[in-house]
Amino acid sequence: MSDVEEAVTRAHHDEWARVVASLTRRFGDLDIAEEAAAEAFATAVERWPADGVPPNPGAWLTTTANRKAIDRIRRESKRDDKHKEAQMVYDDPPEPRGAIDDDRLRLIFTCCHPALAMEARVALTLRMVGGLTVPDIARAFLVRETTLEQRITRAKAKIKAARIPYRVPAAEDLPARVAAVLTVLYLVFNEGYLATGPDTDPVRHDLTAEAIRLTRLISALLPEDGEVAGLLALMLLTEARRPARVSASGELVTLDEQDRGAWDKALTAEGHRLVRERLAAAAAGVAPGRYQILAAINAVHTSARDIRDTDWSQVLALYDQLVHLDSSPIVALNRAIAVAELDGPEVALAAVDRLEDKLAGYHAYHATRADLLRRLGQSQQSRAAYDKAIELAGNTAETAYLTRRRDQLR
Repeated sequence: MSDVEEAVTRAHHDEWARVVASLTRRFGDLDIAEEAAAEAFATAVERWPADGVPPNPGAWLTTTANRKAIDRIRRESKRDDKHKEAQMVYDDPPEPRGAIDDDRLRLIFTCCHPALAMEARVALTLRMVGGLTVPDIARAFLVRETTLEQRITRAKAKIKAARIPYRVPAAEDLPARVAAVLTVLYLVFNEGYLATGPDTDPVRHDLTAEAIRLTRLISALLPEDGEVAGLLALMLLTEARRPARVSASGELVTLDEQDRGAWDKALTAEGHRLVRERLAAAAAGVAPGRYQILAAINAVHTSARDIRDTDWSQVLALYDQLVHLDSSPIVALNRAIAVAELDGPEVALAAVDRLEDKLAGYHAYHATRADLLRRLGQSQQSRAAYDKAIELAGNTAETAYLTRRRDQLR
């Protein structure tokens, strides 16, 4: 990759959400914002190789996108737009920002308006704020790309038809919006932690860092919300392991093989502190939510000095608690991994096989089956499961790991 291509890629990672949020605030139209932002990046691809990368790529992209948006509006409307054109040409007057003073976070809450279906809120926000492609989001949702594209299109149309405004929600409106926002941030974080695109870095620190940053802002806005604290703890404890997750050769390093001395001690300590605070609240009668339980599971893993010291009975007890809140097949799959450590791979494999109808297109399902079959000495079946996992996996580091494990089979 050339220096200019790298600069464009980095600018897309760093500036997409800022540009889209800025245009949405100015023009009040998500379609215009997204299209103008995309045109600005396309223009960068054409002009930067000849003109050089500008000193401030974000400002260049924002200015270019604004011009693209104005050109589109002028093309589409020839009515009496003198007043509108004046607003477009001159800077917008400052507006009161209310409870949220970050454009990207404000855009998340706008996309997560209660008038939209929950799935539409999440998909739209991942596209508009996270900058993820439709294939990326479709993989995250385990749905077809056409289904996901229709979901996003309908959400934009609903915003326009219902005249949902782009504005800062009042402080009293924040709690009602927070569930969808946390779902979005969790999915953005997961895409960064294990990127699904075959042409991206296996770990996208830009996405994990942005998800953590925005979650910290929400935590400051809603300091008493246990699920916000739980999600932040979960992200921190997961991010703490990032330095040990990919080998020098670009292969995924699983939890049991990681150098635990390389984990980020500050992030681990902060995550454990948040989990302890939530455990104290639970002891006082406040039932934990999904993210708090997931954070507690991660706290058990990161408390063990060695994989052999992991308290698997505690992990399984937490998954049993989580199943009552989230009966998704992915939770059941992760629970089966803990079952394998306590009751053996044969019991776990029976539980995993019951999930085939729901997870046949999910690479981690086949990777888990492959590992359990390997432990049971069923090499031929294990190889077939590894082949399927490799076919479905998009992450380059994970593909390298699965390939090595398959090739080690006799």
